[in-house]
Amino acid sequence: MAKVLLLNGSPHEKGCTARALEEVIKVLNEEGIETELIQVGKKDLPGCKACGFCARNGKCVYDDLVNEVAPKFEEADGLVIGSPVYYASPNGTALSFMDRLFYSAGYPKHMKVGAAVVSARRGGNTATFDALNKYFTISGMPVVSSTYWNQVHGFTAEDVEKDLEGLQTMRNLGRNMAFLIRAIAAEKEKGGLPVEEHDVFTSFHDGK
Repeated sequence: MAKVLLLNGSPHEKGCTARALEEVIKVLNEEGIETELIQVGKKDLPGCKACGFCARNGKCVYDDLVNEVAPKFEEADGLVIGSPVYYASPNGTALSFMDRLFYSAGYPKHMKVGAAVVSARRGGNTATFDALNKYFTISGMPVVSSTYWNQVHGFTAEDVEKDLEGLQTMRNLGRNMAFLIRAIAAEKEKGGLPVEEHDVFTSFHDGK
């Protein structure tokens, strides 16, 4: 069975971000996709310190939630990262987690599907949405879209209940994600995944 990991980057386990992810989970489960929700935002997660430990040892030097989630991500078909808006950007803990997960997990993420879900009281959603999607677009992961940007509005989870379009967007996101996962699996079975080239690494170290 296909599986999607969902990460709640908010420190509030039952807040606005959680309510949005809950709507996605409901639809994914209806579509026959297994889901696992992982709470990230309340953890004490330092940022990447560029020590190179992961390149030598296959895991992050900080033996915390990142190393716990990494093997689950390897087996998953999709990843959803949800975050509240902090100063028109994702929660810092969520960013630290994503930086370290994507950098230290050296296995291919090619053709896993990804989606970002954001919540805000009023503004900053699209900037936060853009920042989170960049993890997917640098990793060969198709980004799942919906009928609007994947965002909900509200100061509390109860407020989000009133954002009917936001919840509708979450449901359509879940359906699109399930469809894309099935489509990629079918094409992989039929002819394999697209070839990735990794021979060239340009850093202009010679000054040319």
